[in-house]
This record gives sequence, C-alpha cells and structure tokens, in this order.
Amino acid sequence: MNEKRLKAAEKSFLKRYPGGFKHPELQAIVKKHHKPKLLASVQEAFAAYRFKDTQAVLDSFVKIISQSTVVSVFEKTKLRNVAPSLSDTDRKKIVLALKEMLHGDRLKGFDQLSSQLKPFGVAKWPVLTALLLYYDAQKEVIVKPTTAKAVIDFFEVKDLKYTSTPNSSFYKDYRSLILKMRKMVSPDVAPDNGAFSGFLMMSMEEPVE
Repeated sequence: MNEKRLKAAEKSFLKRYPGGFKHPELQAIVKKHHKPKLLASVQEAFAAYRFKDTQAVLDSFVKIISQSTVVSVFEKTKLRNVAPSLSDTDRKKIVLALKEMLHGDRLKGFDQLSSQLKPFGVAKWPVLTALLLYYDAQKEVIVKPTTAKAVIDFFEVKDLKYTSTPNSSFYKDYRSLILKMRKMVSPDVAPDNGAFSGFLMMSMEEPVE
C-alpha cells in the first residue's frame, strides 16, 4: 500500500478542513448522512431479544436500508419490492442469517445472508454492509463497489482483489485494510469507519502524490 499517498491525502484534507470532521462544513454533512436517531434505532431494532419476532426484524432491516444514504435508490426499491413476496421459510432464513451476523459468527452470518438474498437479486455490497456499519462503525465497514475498487487502485493495494459477489473473504480483507489505514492517520480524519470512508472518497476525487 502507498502510505505516502495516504499521508499526503491526510495533509491535504486537514488543510482544506482544519480539525477534520470537527469542521462545521463536515459536521453538517455527517448529520445529514448519519443521523443519530437512525444509528440509535439500529441498536434497538436489532438487539438480541428482538429476534424472537421474525417479521419485526425483517421489517426493520428493510426500513434501515430504505433510509440509508449509502445504498442506491435502485437497491432500496428492489429490497422493498422483494420483501412482501418472501415465503415464511425465506423470511426465517434471512432473519437467522442477520442474527448470526450481528450476534454470532459475523463472517459466517455474512455469507449466509448473502446466500439468502442472492436468489432475489438483492445480495449487493451496500445492502449487506450498511447495517454492519450502523451497528458498529468502529469495527465494521461499508463496501461500496466503486469506492472499494478506487481505494485498492488509488492506494496501490497489491494483495487485495475486489469481487462483485458479496462474500466474507473479501469483506474481512477489506475491513482489515480500512482498519490498518485508519490507524495511520489522525483521529480527526477517522473518528469512525464511516467518516474515514468519506475521507477516502473525497481524497480520491482530488488526487494527491
């Protein structure tokens, strides 16, 4: 990975936004895209005891994804259209996968959820990872295809190859990359993984050496 490019991006970002994400302009963006009430609702809606009610958890999943600013309108619409037509068996399998992903073996649950959503055409990276980011933005990451591919290319990550089908192997490696990169910069540009991804996106829009 090109560490010099990352440090140059950090320097340029802090010059443009003194204080990083504490800067008023960025604070406004954060409040718009990561509403505190939405994040709080995720913790409550997907608490372990909630999984006793399959339909309620499924409804919460669809609602959170529909409200997410990191998921495309097409992907949101597709999920909303698919949800009502799911069989009871499919509903239970999806919710069990969500439970495993959030409260059990995270990577195992990730693959299970991807497998359950794939037949309906909604196994997309943002759909699977938005909930993880909202649930734990310090440890989990959002995977947006265009951004992930750009990060790998722009920062010259040689040992990581993007895969279009959501899977735990790439997610694990990409998350490790983001966490590693985040440790190399000031907390001002990386208060959490969502903000750090925003920093990377803005940095790649204005190439630095």
